[in-house]
Amino acid sequence: MNTWADRVDDGDWAAITQEFDEYGGALLPQLLTADETAELRAVYGHDALFRSTIDMGRHRFGQGEYRYFRAPYPEPIERLKQALYPRLLPIAREWWGRLGRPAPWPDTLDEWLAMCHEAGQTKSTAILLRYREKDWNALHRDLYGDLVFPLQVVVNLNEPGVDHTGGEFLLLEQRPRAQSRGTATLLPHGHGYVFTTRDRPVRSARGWSAAPVRHGVSAIRSGERHTLALVFHDAA
Repeated sequence: MNTWADRVDDGDWAAITQEFDEYGGALLPQLLTADETAELRAVYGHDALFRSTIDMGRHRFGQGEYRYFRAPYPEPIERLKQALYPRLLPIAREWWGRLGRPAPWPDTLDEWLAMCHEAGQTKSTAILLRYREKDWNALHRDLYGDLVFPLQVVVNLNEPGVDHTGGEFLLLEQRPRAQSRGTATLLPHGHGYVFTTRDRPVRSARGWSAAPVRHGVSAIRSGERHTLALVFHDAA
């Protein structure tokens, strides 16, 4: 039995897709157990597992720190990416069809990453983020190169209200000829959240148009919050 695929398949994907179409993001089922989240939090200090460390304050990305995993990834990360990709792929193709864009993504994640590598995008993109009191993540998009998969997933590795307060996941959508729309979601422990990497299709008077969307994290009011971020393209 494929434990990781079973967890992904436990979600009501018709409802997830509907919510995703409406807001550009949707809550996923529990993807990691409490023990697995603890194990991932514990590896943050293991330098050999990471290719680089980013101080968000230094780069004016917000406040806090995150680390890019080296490839090959630890099993939970690789297996989750492999399990999620087939569920996310039909949504990505449908969105790009609405926008009249060619959908370049093949049927498997391995094939897609091979295309990224052939294009010079060879750097690993799975991220472990650590937020402490008063840390936050500025609104941004994770593009990394010309080849982009338009959906990505984050998993909260801590228990809201116990390990931390604050730290809601934020989406800000720039709507055509209108004020921007924001959503805030407090992610349950071990649950995933899928959201758009760059933009989403919205209906307009002329059919479909692309609304740019950025994401971030609100300030941590107390405690500590770790997040696993899964990006489905590699970086240049």
